[in-house]
Amino acid sequence: MQRLTAPRGREARTHLPSVRAERSVARKQFLRGMALAGSLVLTLVAVPATVAAAAPAQSRGHAADPQDAALAFDSSGYTTITVTIDGRPVDVRWYKEICYVANPVAAAARQPGGPGGGGSTIPNTRCGYQSMNVFVPESAFGDQRAPIYFAVNNSGWMASYIRASVTAGTSYNSATSNVGAALKAGYVFVDVANRSRGLVGADGSFPGKAPAAVADAKAAVRYLRLNDTAMPGSAERIVVNGTSGGGALASVLGASGNSGEYTPYLAAIGAAGIDAEARSTLRDDVFAVNAYCPITDLGNADTAYEWLYNVLDTRNTTEQNPTPQAAAEIAARFAAYEKSLGLRNPDGSRLTATTMLNAVKKEVIRSAETYLKADPARTIPPLGGTFEITTGGTAKSYVNDWIDVDTATRTVRSVDMARYLAFVAAQAALKTTPAFDAAGVDGNTTSRTETNLFGPPTATYMNYTEFGWNHNDVPGDGSGPDDTGLTWKQYTAQKSTTVDDQVHLINPMDFIGTGADTAPNWYVRHGTRDRDTAFTVSVNLDRALAGDREVEDLDYRLAWNQPHAGNYDVPEAMAWIAGVVQQAGDPLG
Repeated sequence: MQRLTAPRGREARTHLPSVRAERSVARKQFLRGMALAGSLVLTLVAVPATVAAAAPAQSRGHAADPQDAALAFDSSGYTTITVTIDGRPVDVRWYKEICYVANPVAAAARQPGGPGGGGSTIPNTRCGYQSMNVFVPESAFGDQRAPIYFAVNNSGWMASYIRASVTAGTSYNSATSNVGAALKAGYVFVDVANRSRGLVGADGSFPGKAPAAVADAKAAVRYLRLNDTAMPGSAERIVVNGTSGGGALASVLGASGNSGEYTPYLAAIGAAGIDAEARSTLRDDVFAVNAYCPITDLGNADTAYEWLYNVLDTRNTTEQNPTPQAAAEIAARFAAYEKSLGLRNPDGSRLTATTMLNAVKKEVIRSAETYLKADPARTIPPLGGTFEITTGGTAKSYVNDWIDVDTATRTVRSVDMARYLAFVAAQAALKTTPAFDAAGVDGNTTSRTETNLFGPPTATYMNYTEFGWNHNDVPGDGSGPDDTGLTWKQYTAQKSTTVDDQVHLINPMDFIGTGADTAPNWYVRHGTRDRDTAFTVSVNLDRALAGDREVEDLDYRLAWNQPHAGNYDVPEAMAWIAGVVQQAGDPLG
């Protein structure tokens, strides 16, 4: 595809060769089917993205086999509810808890809580983690051109049980609620549940291990394509929205369209468009991605995090460096990793460990100046002034010792990066070392990091990074040299190893610029006060997307003075969605 818009003066450029890309090509092209709630062996027949894309648009009326017929949409199966949007009543048709796969994985009735602990009892054990709620506003009744706002609701990559963002009698302000704004715009709003980490199966296993979340999201897209003629809205205009882990899921869904690597996982759950010979007959690419603070590139997230908060001594400055030797060892891997990506900045310069800080600094400056120029009433405290920030209902003051703004020109004179990172670390304590793969490391058995997203369904967790694996010393957990007698390099060199495939299959960076069909439109935001993941992660995602010729509209920015959060800029985001929809034209044309 030809780039239609070039934000910030970018020109389309070929994605540069890299170690990442070479590994993606050289790795096992036909992935072994992982055990999903038991042992399952599948024969994979890959479908090139170009072949899938050549299929009839939306596969209208197509039913590849009896399994697809069982996934037919019941257009009469709705309940009408009424909500209020900007003071006006709106009727909404609610298609409740549609199971989008033919072979859902049964869940235990009692599920553990999210990152904060606790637990809950779920009523829909059969398909509560593989269902969708579809909400159609009255303006979209019978409209097959309306965009589909596809919301994934994961936090921290945790499993997402079916939810209903639209509830009867609720009042929505379209200026602050993305739900209200989507319904007001006439979009079909879809809440998508999916398996992921923390999910307990009915048999006591953990069937949400990677890449379950991605497979489920793709299965939901395939359901929409299978039933496109029967459902309101257009499956050619799917806009995926997500925050944090949901932002990461949205990103990998947008980057890996029609990749045959997911076929065995889709076949295992009975996704639409997988025939008896395990060939794909439907597409699962999407139109647009609307992602906030994506927690992605997990295989390198620890490295990025420690580099960012050690390169200018932030951990020591803020007295948050309990394991300096480990932090330094992890951070030292960043230079080689960044070089392997082969990315470039908008001005054509190479993005490396040497230039990364300056790249982040430029993004911070652009964020501040964009914020100021958007509204003459907006201000940024002068040097020596204070930021008044409310977190969790508590207001605190932070001295501005890091950004100097010229109030007359509303431009930034300077940014002190060391003090800026210390400012970010002062808002909320920095994460542990490691930040994302800490379970089992140096005896840690209480970590709630993403370690339990990986490993077989029979294991509670598995270390998925070289540092985490080599420093695991918890006996009997199945990870590390203590249990296997193998270092990370030795373990991942074995043909039977699957954890490296799991890491790969949830990383959008491994698919951007490859044979997969990348979504043509991307809106990515990452708060300037977000300490939950390194700014380098979203910068890398932006630069990789800028080098992918399939990407037509890329709108990336650090969001001024925002923490780890999403959907705080509803009018701006919805205007962007409306713009790319208009630019794309009639989906039925």
